Formats: sequence, C-alpha cells, structure tokens
Amino acid sequence: MSTSPHRPAHPPFFAAVAADARMTLLHRSEPADLSNRWRTMGAVIRLTFTTDAFFAQVCYRAKARLRGLRIPVLPLVFHRLAMMSAQVCIGDPVLVEPGIYIAHGQVVVDGITTVRSGTVLLPWITIGLTAGNFQGPTIGKRVTVGTGAKILGPVKVGKGAKIGANAVVLTDVPAGATAVGVPARVIAGRSGAPTH
Repeated sequence: MSTSPHRPAHPPFFAAVAADARMTLLHRSEPADLSNRWRTMGAVIRLTFTTDAFFAQVCYRAKARLRGLRIPVLPLVFHRLAMMSAQVCIGDPVLVEPGIYIAHGQVVVDGITTVRSGTVLLPWITIGLTAGNFQGPTIGKRVTVGTGAKILGPVKVGKGAKIGANAVVLTDVPAGATAVGVPARVIAGRSGAPTH
C-alpha cells in the first residue's frame, strides 16, 4: 500500500525524534534539557536504553524518513526492529506528527491514519481499519489512548480526548471528551459533565 500523493510529508528525522524525546521525558517526569543538539542526542541515546518503546519509536521515524527518500530495503529493516524490540507496528501510509509518547510498546497503527502531536499511546492498542476500507482514524492533538483500546475506521478523535482502557471506538469522539466501553460511548465533555 503506498502513501497518497495528497498526504503531508513525514517530518525530518532528527526534529521528530527530538520532539518524541521531549514528550517521553515529560511523561516520565524527567528533566527535558534539549537546549542544543548534543544534549538532545544524549537524551535520545539514554532513552533508547532506559525505556521500553523509545528505540522502536526511533526505528519508526527512521523507516518513515527513508521511505520518503525512496531508499530501498532499509525501511523494512527498521520496521522489523521496531516490531522485535517493542511490538510497535506502524504502517507505511500512517503519518505520525512529531512529539508523541508510546509508553511501553505493543502498538499497532495502520491504514491512511494520522496521529497528531501530543498523543499518548498506552500498551496493547490498535488504531486502524475496518474491513474493506483503507481510511483509518484521525487522532487529534493531545489525545490519550488507554491500554487495550481500539480505534477503528475513518473516525475522528478530537483534540484532548481520552479513550478509556479496552474501549472500542467506531464513531467520532468530540474534542475534550472521554469515551469508554464496547462499543465506546462518550461519557463526559470538556467540562467533565456527563453527556446524554
């Protein structure tokens, strides 16, 4: 499956990895002094050895960038490394903006899918397709996808939404809302008040 010519280009490798490192440090409550290239490289190297999924995230970024440059074979190598190291499988047509946090791995993202910056992906999640439709979800900025959740089909998850653990999302989730259950239903809006 090839990327649509109308899809935005993948971000530059180093900028994306630096943004991912900043998000990872933030969520691990660690100092995020990435004030220059050397400090950033030091943080990236440390995170690849001290976290469960950051190495896989770097491998995904390398795969995406190499595919954009039309370099053969190496993208597949990096894809396999991401899957072997943390069970992170992100498909070729997926666009992941810089600055996401993958907590522990065990993540599948596929289809013509967009994941915006600030998103947190917890373990054992699937963001992808429904049968017969290659259009996947659009995940807004600063969304948290809970452990075991599934977001399937051409749905939109709005900015700042929270998807509960093991939820199965098959319809749009408004910005700032919380969705839980199978199939998922919205239980609270931005104000925290229940919705009916």
